[in-house]
Amino acid sequence: MKTILIHEHGGPEVLQISEIPTPEPGPGQVRVRMHASAINHLDLWIRKGIPGHPSPLPMILGSDGSGVVDKLGPGVTHFSPGDPVVISPGLSCGSCSACLSGKDHLCPDYGILGETCDGTYAQFSVVPASNLIPKPDFMTHTDSASISLVFLTAWEMLVERSGIQPGDCVLIHAAGSGIGIAAVQIACLYGATVIATAGSEPKLTKARELGAVHTVNYSTPDWVSKVREITGRNGVDIVFEHVGASTWPGSMKILGRGGRVVTCGVTTGYAVNLDLRHLFFKNLSVLGSTMGSKGSLLHIWKLIRQRKLHPVVDRVFPLSQAQEAHKHVSNRQQFGKVVLEMDL
Repeated sequence: MKTILIHEHGGPEVLQISEIPTPEPGPGQVRVRMHASAINHLDLWIRKGIPGHPSPLPMILGSDGSGVVDKLGPGVTHFSPGDPVVISPGLSCGSCSACLSGKDHLCPDYGILGETCDGTYAQFSVVPASNLIPKPDFMTHTDSASISLVFLTAWEMLVERSGIQPGDCVLIHAAGSGIGIAAVQIACLYGATVIATAGSEPKLTKARELGAVHTVNYSTPDWVSKVREITGRNGVDIVFEHVGASTWPGSMKILGRGGRVVTCGVTTGYAVNLDLRHLFFKNLSVLGSTMGSKGSLLHIWKLIRQRKLHPVVDRVFPLSQAQEAHKHVSNRQQFGKVVLEMDL
């Protein structure tokens, strides 16, 4: 089969079209003929290389995907060849206490497709049958591929970790990103008042169309003061952080008493300062979050089918132009997901 492989870490140029043997599904596995694969910032981090986090090379990137069941491994009975499916990105052992408690993302052996093993930038992907979700008939493969990782991550951050409640005031950074778009929708679904940040007026306009009540350009030096003004100087209940060093100081300043900041990413750097006096005087909480459970993802897809949540796709590239697609994401000009469609 044809795929996009990286043999070394580096810039977009390391994404190379390659021919490798088509994988065979083992016991409990399914081979999926891929139609589309979304790009996540995780793909960029793995491509560049994360210090202290070795990746098995060569490898195929890609955590999200949508396609059609092509071949069943031994023991798989609840799918059939030809079934349209969406791929769940998280991998776990399935037998530890975390997995059996419905917290598989806390499994000691937890991994993500395209991070710890081959992913979805390929004509075919082999995954456990438990990682397949039936694709809604009304959705295209392109739209379906752009949901799972970002909506699951945003759900875990807001619902499971932060305990979002109706009436909460939630600040969502980088609302034009895939995860930011998911977070705006989830926060609105829970009846929160959303303040969205982005780096341009067109993105802020689109964030308001998604349901954000207030918007602030975080590229301006007075964005913290603007958020304080919006909240009547009371601060926000939740800050949805995934930008990192450039926004962290402001994120801590705008938390109200009892507020919580939850983070899943460090696009602009991971080294930040934390004044513990503010933490205990204001009863603040700092929460880390990575991915979420398969159970949560199934609930998200139920809401997708009910049209209460929906994907936003910015641009589609053929898989053969993966280098150009990564450059587009790196430029941070998109609003929504960038998706690769199979053309190899």
